[in-house]
Amino acid sequence: MIDTAAAISQCEEHMRKTVEHLEHELTKVRAGAANPMMLEGVRVDYYGQMVPLSQVAGINSGDSRTLFVKPWEKKMIDPIEKAIIGANLGFNPSNNGESVIIHVPMLTEERRKALVKTAHAEAEHAKVGIRSGRQKAMDAIKAAKKDGLPEDHAKDLEAQVEKLTATYNKKADDHLALKEKDIMKV
Repeated sequence: MIDTAAAISQCEEHMRKTVEHLEHELTKVRAGAANPMMLEGVRVDYYGQMVPLSQVAGINSGDSRTLFVKPWEKKMIDPIEKAIIGANLGFNPSNNGESVIIHVPMLTEERRKALVKTAHAEAEHAKVGIRSGRQKAMDAIKAAKKDGLPEDHAKDLEAQVEKLTATYNKKADDHLALKEKDIMKV
C-alpha cells in the first residue's frame, strides 16, 4: 500500500522549497536601492577558474545608490570590473585603485515595469512548482485508492493537499506583492 502520509509530507516539503526558491530569486530582481545581492550571479575569472564574485571580494553598500566591491587581492580589480560589465546588469563600474565602485542608477518607469514583469514570471514559475507538488500528491492518493484506501479518507487527504496548495500559492502571491511594492517605490 502507498504511504499517503509520506506523499503529503513530500508535497508540503516540495511546496515549501518552491516558495523559498521564489524568495531567493526575488532578491535578485533589482528594486530601487543598492543591494549586494544584485551582484550574486557575477562570476569572475580567478586564475583561469570562474568563481562567484563573493569568493574574491567583499561586497558592501555604501548608501542606497552605491556598491563597493573590495577585492582580497588588488590585482583582481580589473577582472572584477570586466565581470560586472560582462554580467550585463546595466552597471558601469569604476575603481579607485583599491576597490570597485558601482553607482546604481535610478530606475526609469519603463525599467520598473519590466522588473515587475520579471518578478511576476518568477512567481508564476513558483506556482507551477506548487501545482506540480499538488499533482504528485493527488496521484499518490489515487494510487492508494486503487490499493484499497477508503473513499472518505481519500477525500480528507485531497482536501488537505488542496489546503496546502492554497496556503503556498498565497505565500507566493504575498512575496510577489511585497517585491512589486518595493520595485514601484520611487
